[in-house]
Amino acid sequence: MAASSQAMFELARRLQHEFKDPELLNVALTHASALAPTDSVTNSYQRLEFLGDRVLGLVVAGMLHNHFPNADEGELARRFNHMVKRETCAEIASELGLGEAMRIGQSEAQTGGRKKTALLADICEAVIAAIYLDGGFADAEKFVRRLWEPRMLSWSGPLRDAKTTLQEWAQSRGLPTPKYDVISREGPDHAPSFVVGVNVKGIASGEGQGGSKRIAEQAAAEAVLRREGVWKEQDRT
Repeated sequence: MAASSQAMFELARRLQHEFKDPELLNVALTHASALAPTDSVTNSYQRLEFLGDRVLGLVVAGMLHNHFPNADEGELARRFNHMVKRETCAEIASELGLGEAMRIGQSEAQTGGRKKTALLADICEAVIAAIYLDGGFADAEKFVRRLWEPRMLSWSGPLRDAKTTLQEWAQSRGLPTPKYDVISREGPDHAPSFVVGVNVKGIASGEGQGGSKRIAEQAAAEAVLRREGVWKEQDRT
């Protein structure tokens, strides 16, 4: 079901971008479940999400490079992963009300699609691409900076990655090196979702999810670190 013109106007106001081509925003908000079987996949957000992911990454990398001139590559990478991860994008999408504006099929809506982290994150990246295509890189950069920069500057999570921390913690207890295994892989090639398990002899295993095996491994290690009390809630990544 398409949003009303008034709803789209209000959304554009929250986005702080006046679209010259409103259809770009409409496509960015359209999930494949809202389309008829005969419609082209290009009428859904998928291609825009692919592009928006890259635009977001470039803008965030540039912000980190400018704001943290003394940070090494490892620290920049950990900050970057926090800024572009699915949960951060979904949080911003919720703040903007993208879930309510999303065009999704009835079955997807009934299963809570408007609040699903994965869908919200994808829609958020698609909107970034829509702004980029409509107004150019400067407009997209302005949009990302407005919403991501305050999070970047206020983040106080651990700068050491979870896998390294877990390995050192295990070694300090005389335990073997943690082992990681892919439990499942879902989603299309351009936007996969991995579930990875980590096992440390002598303690319960942990699981993590992410858009790559590396991110899922980090999430799994983090789950164990939090459960064992090595990382506290204030150490959010």
